[in-house]
Amino acid sequence: MLSRWMPAAGRQLGMLARLRSRAYSHGRVFDAAARDGELRLFVVAGEVSGDSLASRLMASLRELSPVPVRFAGVGGELMCKEGLRSLFPMEEIAIMGLWELLPHIYKIKRKIADTVDAAILFRPHAVVTVDSKGFSFRLLQQLKCRYNQNIDSPLHVHYVAPSFWAWKGGESRLSKLRNFVDHMLCILPFEEEICRLNGLPATYVGHPLLDDAAGLNVDPELSSDKSTHQRSAEAFRLEYGLSPDSTILTMLPGSRMQEVARMLPIFLRTVQHLSHTLNELSLVIPVAPHRDVKTYVENVAQSVPFPVVLIPGGSLEKRYGAFNVIPILSDHLDRGTPFDTCSSVAQFEDE
Repeated sequence: MLSRWMPAAGRQLGMLARLRSRAYSHGRVFDAAARDGELRLFVVAGEVSGDSLASRLMASLRELSPVPVRFAGVGGELMCKEGLRSLFPMEEIAIMGLWELLPHIYKIKRKIADTVDAAILFRPHAVVTVDSKGFSFRLLQQLKCRYNQNIDSPLHVHYVAPSFWAWKGGESRLSKLRNFVDHMLCILPFEEEICRLNGLPATYVGHPLLDDAAGLNVDPELSSDKSTHQRSAEAFRLEYGLSPDSTILTMLPGSRMQEVARMLPIFLRTVQHLSHTLNELSLVIPVAPHRDVKTYVENVAQSVPFPVVLIPGGSLEKRYGAFNVIPILSDHLDRGTPFDTCSSVAQFEDE
């Protein structure tokens, strides 16, 4: 697959060199930060998964940087816990789908313009956008135009490579990214090589599932202890007052407001049709750390005719406990299946 990406690399390297000469190099970022006595990063995330990734990045940078780190930008609850004062609520740009976007397109354009102005005023050493390519790429493009030939324009880093390797005509799309992205942080190992072969500097930084697994000690050796899972399941039932004989279904309606509003009512109607076949039915719903999603799910849960346990989406341990209480998932966990893969298994097997 990689061979089809190679012909464009030679043609594009010269253009990349000219583009990068107008931005901070990696070394100059820290030279400038040392000179200014602080590292200024403008960080933007547009959805819950990006908020999680960015918050971990912020925590790591603060730990590793030889100078104090100051953040500005747009993010959610987790980024704010790491010291960000978000320019506006992240939920205002967390819109998925073309038809859903159209009614909000002028508002989004205004948010992009406001974010560009805030970034220019902040004078960052680097701008880091996380996923949400629709908003992120337009932001970086406009920033590049505003800085134009300025020798001290910030380094542009995008975290989570778009799945260009799955696009039709992906090579041409990748070439356009080099016009405004200086470095790509990849979560899949093969993406780094594809980027580099096409002249886009990239680094494979690992998948967030690896951090989750390490934090929960989910590996083949530790997860093979069924007694550990049984104790965890018993503790979860006891904490939330669930009977040992009750049937627990975990629902995973998503993290974006549009998908939750679309999927949760379908899930609940399905469960109501099945409820007469299930003993002491209880529902467990992990709730994404998203302002509107939390409000919506809490309101819907009040009208459900059986017990509902809402799990805060920001708590990895509680989410893990919610899956561990389900026998199907305990079997998968015993085989060392990654945590979020289990959540997908639950959704399909419950259907």
